[in-house]
Amino acid sequence: MSASLEANFDGLVGPTHNYAGLATGNVASQTNRGAIANPRDAALEGLAKMATLADLGLMQGVLPPHERPHLPSLRALGFTGTDARVLERAARQAPELLASCASASAMWVANAATVVPSADSADGRVHVVPANLTHALHRSIEAPTTGRILRAVFADPTHFAHHEPLPATATMGDEGAANHTRLVASSDGLGVHLFVYGRVALDPGSAGPARFPARQTAEASAAAARLAGLPDDRIVFAQQNPEAIDAGVFHNDVICVGGGDVLLVHERAFLEREGVLCALRDRAGSALKIVEVTEAEVPLSEAVGTYLFNSQLVRLPDGSLVLVCPVECRESPAVSALLDEWVADPASPIGRVVVVDTRQSMRNGGGPACLRLRVVLTHAERAAVAPGTLLDDALLSRLRGWVTRHYRDRIALVDLADPQLLVESRTALDELTGMLGLGNLYDFQM
Repeated sequence: MSASLEANFDGLVGPTHNYAGLATGNVASQTNRGAIANPRDAALEGLAKMATLADLGLMQGVLPPHERPHLPSLRALGFTGTDARVLERAARQAPELLASCASASAMWVANAATVVPSADSADGRVHVVPANLTHALHRSIEAPTTGRILRAVFADPTHFAHHEPLPATATMGDEGAANHTRLVASSDGLGVHLFVYGRVALDPGSAGPARFPARQTAEASAAAARLAGLPDDRIVFAQQNPEAIDAGVFHNDVICVGGGDVLLVHERAFLEREGVLCALRDRAGSALKIVEVTEAEVPLSEAVGTYLFNSQLVRLPDGSLVLVCPVECRESPAVSALLDEWVADPASPIGRVVVVDTRQSMRNGGGPACLRLRVVLTHAERAAVAPGTLLDDALLSRLRGWVTRHYRDRIALVDLADPQLLVESRTALDELTGMLGLGNLYDFQM
């Protein structure tokens, strides 16, 4: 079996990053609705996080943002005329639709797709299933562009198999890798795949949250696993705890993070906690290390507020395990003390904590793990990735300059109707696709 490595492909924060509060069930998004955003700072924070991961010796890639405001969506909703006229009419008649079509939420590429590595798939290729994100309008319009981007970055059909998104229905609500975790604890290098869902769509009597919607369905999780050809004995399906969803755990990656032979999870993450953990140990083997955080150590509300579990759990080339967490974790006495305890404990698998500042993203409800899509690649597959998307010092410098030239340092919701913002966004993206060597990706380029 070929040696493999786990790469992180981060989404660049888009030029229209704003706080429209569109994400029901996302506490930070709702709390900061209407606040002034700083797209320039947000994008530079994201690049700084990417640089931190690259400096740790990890493979780091970049995924471009989407075109926003998305005029084709506004036109499909009945707004006509010139681009400026479409924006003006939408702002006057349906500002909530304009906000949905101007959201920069595609930066959270943990929702971009479910990715299954070649070591685990039926045909020995990396399988990519773009998420349909049917739970909300502002995210549901992402799938076509996401698919084009992923096909451009992972283009070689010898190594990569790209699927269409699941049917865009409530039954097949799919949130991508935010609800999927791959664990490897056996010597054969094969993964065990944890798929987490919020509800069983075809069983209206099944348990579900009372306050906020459950976004991922069991049916979608099962379909993604089938498309990749995963064997049944390498899969564990688990239902989110409805109480956790109602507390703001809209995705599993807000309450659980895994990597390699380690799973870090809150005790209130799953509806059938003991059954899920037993199934994982049974499938993955005795080498699997489950670090369970209790309610007494970190209350669920504190876990949501700090995004402790939306950290990145990464294995360095020297074999040590690092937790890359948001700065908010160090601002919580309970969470900070737990981090120190893990690092100090010789029996803990977590040997080091690295803190990153992603405040602009955090205020919109997305932490370090939301900003990245994990892709496990062999050396041959790595060589087949679009080379212009792999971060090095030269690309990092160019991207920082690109952000500084094109991004505003202030966006209020009223600015989304500014025709000049559309021009600025398109100009920036047209330059970026050339910089990354990805060709034409956006509707305005077609």
